Amino acid sequence: MQFGREDKVPQFKLTIVQYAVLGIFLVLAYGLWRLQVVGSGKYESMAEHNRVRTVPILAPRGKILDREGRIIVDNYPSTSVLLLRDQVKNLDADIDKIAAGLNLSPKEIRDRVRRVQFAPGYEPIILKDDVTIDELAFIEAHKNELPELETIRVSRRLYPKNGFMAHVIGYVGEVSEGMLNSPKYELYEPGMVVGQFGLEQQYNDILMGKDGERRVVVNSRGKEVDRLSETTAIPGKQLKLTIDLDLQIAAEQALGDRSGAIVAMDPHTGEILAMVSRPTFDPNQFAVRITSKEWSGLINDKNHPLMNKAIQAQLAPGSTFKIIMSVAGLQEGIAQTLHVNCPGYGVFYGRKFNCWIGSEKHSSHGAVDVSKGIYQSCDVFFYTLGERLGIGKIAKWASALGIGRRTGIDLPGEASGVMPSEEWKARNFKQKWYAGETISVSIGQGAVAVTPIQLLRAISGISMDGQLRRPHLVFDDEIPEPMLKQVNATYAEQVSVPIDQDNWETITEAMSKVPSPMGTAPQAQIPGVDFAGKTGSAQTMSNDAARKLGLKHSVGDTGWFVGFEPRRNPDVVVCVLWEGGEAGPMAARIAAQVIYAYHEKHGSQQTQQKSAELNPPSPRQQEGRGIQAAGPAKQQTPPPKPAANPAATPAPKPVAAAPAAGEMTGIWSDGRGDQLKTGRFRVAKIPAAIVPLAAAPGIDANSKPSNWPLATGH
Repeated sequence: MQFGREDKVPQFKLTIVQYAVLGIFLVLAYGLWRLQVVGSGKYESMAEHNRVRTVPILAPRGKILDREGRIIVDNYPSTSVLLLRDQVKNLDADIDKIAAGLNLSPKEIRDRVRRVQFAPGYEPIILKDDVTIDELAFIEAHKNELPELETIRVSRRLYPKNGFMAHVIGYVGEVSEGMLNSPKYELYEPGMVVGQFGLEQQYNDILMGKDGERRVVVNSRGKEVDRLSETTAIPGKQLKLTIDLDLQIAAEQALGDRSGAIVAMDPHTGEILAMVSRPTFDPNQFAVRITSKEWSGLINDKNHPLMNKAIQAQLAPGSTFKIIMSVAGLQEGIAQTLHVNCPGYGVFYGRKFNCWIGSEKHSSHGAVDVSKGIYQSCDVFFYTLGERLGIGKIAKWASALGIGRRTGIDLPGEASGVMPSEEWKARNFKQKWYAGETISVSIGQGAVAVTPIQLLRAISGISMDGQLRRPHLVFDDEIPEPMLKQVNATYAEQVSVPIDQDNWETITEAMSKVPSPMGTAPQAQIPGVDFAGKTGSAQTMSNDAARKLGLKHSVGDTGWFVGFEPRRNPDVVVCVLWEGGEAGPMAARIAAQVIYAYHEKHGSQQTQQKSAELNPPSPRQQEGRGIQAAGPAKQQTPPPKPAANPAATPAPKPVAAAPAAGEMTGIWSDGRGDQLKTGRFRVAKIPAAIVPLAAAPGIDANSKPSNWPLATGH
């Protein structure tokens, strides 16, 4: 046995150990460097959030005003409940209690948390809007055991009552998951409230402000102990509309509960003065959060309350299309010399086509020229005109006047309508166009379909001697320059369609006789108002089809009327659609109420003076021949010679009885040639004088929500 001998470790093993120790120290040094240098900001922020909380300050949306600055859409203070996820360790343990106290279901809370599961945990989420007094008391009473609940003050949208202007205004709602996936909303965050319909959607970027925030110090229980800083929210900008609140109310009252639409416009500028769609909905349902049951009821309603029929209903225009036919016929040099005898029907391409007067009254129009064809709406005349023109020329002029094309109105979801042609049918159906189809199109039936705003623009352009303006609801100076340039690049602000002055006078003069005793809408005559227009009725379903579907009664026609005041270069144009209701004359009575309301507000003297300046008598009118197309002279009864002695003039016979309220004495045609009858007929019920308003219905101090006092929050 040897003593003092040392066992030596091999050098290569020592080298390995040394390098291993060095590697460990390097890894530890790198980790320490990452923690203290690279990740210092991150971990400092995490530490900061252990004691500092950021509370959002939501920006109120801009108010919506009418053209005179009166409030249409306002905001009201409300209280919302926040869920502070960084203050709860086990949310599942508290969900049932929170749900019971806030009148929510546990599933609703879990769904809200799931939607923001990938967001930073220190960001609070809105759990419920518009809390009640009882719910607020529950939160205050459970502050210690439920520190994850916090309240904030929120400006909530306040819309007019009873669905007033609902389709124009639209509504707001929380941005959905699907919206967040689209490029338009890529900068938005879950929980944000954005416009989702109507003007709220169209001008969301203008109306939506910029949220602020408040940074506060909290203790371990989540109670605020100090305030560090506050960034003030920037409210959204106000939006001033072209809508005239007085005329809007008149239009809403005139349409009532009927299914349809009314649009009124200034044809000189394209400014929409009123727009109504029925049935309507209450946008206040969306201002907080609409329930799934309420939403399902709206989208499954067969009457489509969420459809803005003023810009989305695509229906056959009926006889209102005859005005466009008249432009085509006169401009092509055909209608001036066209004279037709209407026995109540016409035969074209071996098929019998009835005139409305033959079908409804078993009568006839007799000799008809273009003027009489307009004011008595003779189908046989326009059947014949359509046969002479052909679908090509009809489509040419209708398309030039905007039929089958969007108008470019500043509302989302506008429909384009349909203007059929040979190319259209070949492209869509791979079939050729048959000449017989032109006969139906010539009276606004067949495949032709228009929206009320489209028809309004076309007829207003004709009344303005071919000058068509783009309809709009917001003044140009309210729109940011880039947005305005984009709109103008897509839709021209003004389009000119050539209409000869003689032809313009012929059409507008004939339209002025429509709301008269000899026209198709004598009930719409407004004494002392230079009112012109055109009625239209379009069959929505044939009686045979209705019987096949088991319907006991025939389906009501769609009633149309487009009217304006005065008859040339008018100040206001109104289009009325009564869907599945009554014929055009009844729609004319509705339009007359809107025209009368406009007339009353702006004064008859100013309108008549302007009409005289803009509508001097034509040479033909001065010669006493009127404006009817040339043709065989009709034998006229000479006027009675004045009595030599005025005193000898016989006194008029006393009237047996004064006309009843709502009636007037007049004359009208019975459809048999040029025979006239005297008697009484109903006139439009005129609304009461306009009462000056300060705001839209429901937007005043007496109509605040029941939980208005809950505008507490922090």
